[in-house]
Amino acid sequence: MAPLLQLATARIVEWFQVAESHLQQTSPGAVPAYKRRQSDTRGSEQDAKRARQGNPTTAPTATESQRMSKLLGKRPEIVDLTKPRSALRPQDGVRKLVIKNLRTVSRANDLEEYYRKTWGELDAAVRAVFAQRQPQQPYAKLYRGVEDICRYGNDEAQKLYEFLRGHCENYLNGPLAESIRAGAGSSNVEALRSVHKHWVIWNHQSATIRSTFSYLDRSFLLSSKELPQLNDMAITLFRRMVFVNSKIGPMVLHGMCELVDLDRRGDQSFDAALLKASVLMLNVLNIYGKSFEPRFLETSESYFTEFAEERSTASLKSYILECQQLLDAEHHRCIAYNFDSTTKRQLENKARGILIENYSEKLLDSGSVGKLIYDNAVESMRALYDLLRLSGIQKSLKEPWEDYIKNTGSSIVNDTLRGDEMVVRLLEFRRALDVMIREAFGGFINDKKILSSWKTGTSKVGEMIAKYIDMLLRGGLKTIPKSLLSDNKDRAEAERSGLASTGDEDAELDRQLDSALELFRFIEGKDVFEAFYKQDLARRLLMGRSASADAERSMLTKLKSECGSSFTHNLEQMFKDQELARDEMASYKSWFENTGRDKSSVDLTVSILSASAWPTYPDTQLRLPDEAAKQIETFEKYYIGKHTGRRLTWKHSLAHCVVKARFNKGPKELLVSAYQAVVLELFNQIEGKPDEVLSFSQIAEATGLNEQDLKRTLQSLACGKARVLTKHPKSRDVSDTDTFTVNKGFVDPKYRVKINQVQLKETKEENQDTHKRVAADRQFETQAAIVRIMKSRKTMTHANLVAEVINQTKSRGAVDTTEIKKNIEKLIEKDYLEREGGAYTYLA
Repeated sequence: MAPLLQLATARIVEWFQVAESHLQQTSPGAVPAYKRRQSDTRGSEQDAKRARQGNPTTAPTATESQRMSKLLGKRPEIVDLTKPRSALRPQDGVRKLVIKNLRTVSRANDLEEYYRKTWGELDAAVRAVFAQRQPQQPYAKLYRGVEDICRYGNDEAQKLYEFLRGHCENYLNGPLAESIRAGAGSSNVEALRSVHKHWVIWNHQSATIRSTFSYLDRSFLLSSKELPQLNDMAITLFRRMVFVNSKIGPMVLHGMCELVDLDRRGDQSFDAALLKASVLMLNVLNIYGKSFEPRFLETSESYFTEFAEERSTASLKSYILECQQLLDAEHHRCIAYNFDSTTKRQLENKARGILIENYSEKLLDSGSVGKLIYDNAVESMRALYDLLRLSGIQKSLKEPWEDYIKNTGSSIVNDTLRGDEMVVRLLEFRRALDVMIREAFGGFINDKKILSSWKTGTSKVGEMIAKYIDMLLRGGLKTIPKSLLSDNKDRAEAERSGLASTGDEDAELDRQLDSALELFRFIEGKDVFEAFYKQDLARRLLMGRSASADAERSMLTKLKSECGSSFTHNLEQMFKDQELARDEMASYKSWFENTGRDKSSVDLTVSILSASAWPTYPDTQLRLPDEAAKQIETFEKYYIGKHTGRRLTWKHSLAHCVVKARFNKGPKELLVSAYQAVVLELFNQIEGKPDEVLSFSQIAEATGLNEQDLKRTLQSLACGKARVLTKHPKSRDVSDTDTFTVNKGFVDPKYRVKINQVQLKETKEENQDTHKRVAADRQFETQAAIVRIMKSRKTMTHANLVAEVINQTKSRGAVDTTEIKKNIEKLIEKDYLEREGGAYTYLA
């Protein structure tokens, strides 16, 4: 209260000083106007203006009078004890002013009363919150009261914290604890439900307390190293009340374990929401890992042991199925109810140890495994392998598998009563084994999870099989891993069957291609294989990189036998184009010689390709050397003159050539791409100049190549194994500021050096484009199949149409039902179909 009084006094003194100065300097005529403003605080602006005109010093305004009146509690009266003077007489001194009704207030009494009242309001508010009532005072006023107490000093803040903690302890250990015990009942689950119910209530109450006392939390407790903040205090007090000072804590933990047990046994009384909320409650109370997890794992171990003992007398097929279901259920439960990851890991380890490792003899029993194979139980065998793999003992399945084959085969051969059926039974036995293997391989090769992991949208396996066959046909036997090479028995069997007639190397390559085709038979996305095989075959034919022409023809025959002539039609046309191109070039050279033209330094060879049979390639701009451009122009005139109506489109990105180069250590022949040759030829134009240096921008301008192709080309010439150019500065990547010179010190043990490997490598963009193109073609094929089906059937239901489309398109590639539905909608928009009720009708 003292600062308020001092402020009011200061304003009064200031006002009187102004008034004194005014009375000393103004004329008698100005005094009535000033007195009029003193008596009437609502004086007009004209009065104030007249007063200021009489004296440049501004008199106190009505606003100041009102402010002073508020500060003093009552407007002061100014009494003139002297008579008005007719003129100003400084020698007589100033007139005397007396202030009446100025009250004085005791600061100590007011502070004591304010704090006493604030403590009382906070005490009543805390009691109201714990009684779940609305406090009488507004929360904003309570917050200001807490702030005032905390600002008064740390001792008062300490006292306030102890006051609040005491109230919380009394409430938790008194009314709240009694309410929990009253609702707990006799069962552990009811005790858990009661604790969680009051935990929710306590969370709401403590949140209200924290918001009201937040200034204490943010100022005093935040800087304190000994006292916890309000949230931690609330959690600690509740944990101590339930799990330390009460016998109800163990009932809560047992109740949670009982809920899990009810879920495992499929009991209808299981409360999923309570279990999930209870796990969250224990995590907040920070007793999940210390108190609940060990008890939960202990009860789970007992359940797994009991489960295994009960199911161990059942058949192997039944035991495998139930174990798989249990492991899946435990995995789902841990995720659904927010169990900790360490709990999930330990739980699965215990389940595997008890269900699999302790009963491995049952799982690997030769008779039981043999029965699964005999019954063609593919799913059970897959589940058995998965179970064994979880414990790392899947290799042990080899022994019962071999035992079954030997025993079953021996029983067929030694059956003297059914000797006439021996061969038929052996073939049936072999076929049954092949069917199981085929179904198992087909299951994981065409698994949709593979598509999501590779993010291609189409079969990644089909792509990789095509690339493996490309590796074999380019590199031959030297590219085959030793682990896949045929042993002596395989080679002897191949020789007896006539496969080794063309030489052992060709026979071995043929056997490896057959092995790759065995995997090819499993995949559904054969269109992906076709796209990548066609792309790789084009590179091999155009670059002359096939290891064996016979192997290429043999592979084409195998694919035709496997998939039909429609699958290999374009591939066969590619080989025909190569033969026609050789005949065309022979005719062109004969024509060129007969015309008497001068022999060029450029020996041109052109491959004429059918646009429909070969892969599509982008058109690129390339500024060829004058001599090469002249030769190409001559050939184009010859070809167009010979074949009227045809048009040639040059694909320089596929061209390759042999360039003769001179280095300090001797001449070399460089096998390069057209891009590489054009770049190297630029250095002939600057030969003999002082620096013989070309910058990146100069090369780009002279060649016309885009930035991506040029960087790739320069990187192959200056940063690869055969560095015929030197890049400045040296680094693995090419930038726009680099410069290049000829590496005259280039050496290589071979006279002919291959540098055009860059053309044989597929870029990431090309790979993605191929997958996208396959996906787009699959959509068109799906729409074509829908039209064919509807044209023949006229009307079909949605389910029947989808099933028929899947049946007709599965040989090319699997299509999801959602994609089929989208294509049906597209055909409806194009007026091929119309929807009538639950069926589709074809529109002629």
